[in-house]
Amino acid sequence: MAVTTQESTQYANINSSPPTIQDKATLGGRVKVAYFVHDQSGVGDAGSSVAVAKLPAGRVRVLGPMSSLYVNWTAAGADMNVGWDAHTDFGGTAVAADPDGIDSAIDVDAAGYQTLGNALAATGGTKLFESKEGVVIRCTCVQALADGDDVAGYIAYVDD
Repeated sequence: MAVTTQESTQYANINSSPPTIQDKATLGGRVKVAYFVHDQSGVGDAGSSVAVAKLPAGRVRVLGPMSSLYVNWTAAGADMNVGWDAHTDFGGTAVAADPDGIDSAIDVDAAGYQTLGNALAATGGTKLFESKEGVVIRCTCVQALADGDDVAGYIAYVDD
């Protein structure tokens, strides 16, 4: 074995000659938040979901570890998935929904705070969306939802 010195793709791009311009979702963008609060009205069967936020159109990078939820879903053994709805990318291609693309099987049977992004470990807890109309972020309950169950929080993202 040997000691190696390597560069990330993004670092190499800004140090190339000429430098490769980075989009704002990669370098130099501003962090924004999409805040939400939801109080379940009526009982929802297993698989019920809540659209919690809509990210703006364009190139948007979700920052999972900077995003947080307070969840009070009271069903015994309740698990939550967090993902996105189907949308259209820049080229007009349909992108399939991924109901657990941001996080899956979050144990929410007791009230508490959750940090997101575990399903995004391979990309440092981030997800880059490139959409024409924006992307809906959705929380889905694997079990049933009770009347009055709550979810509140924010999705942190960069979109400049």
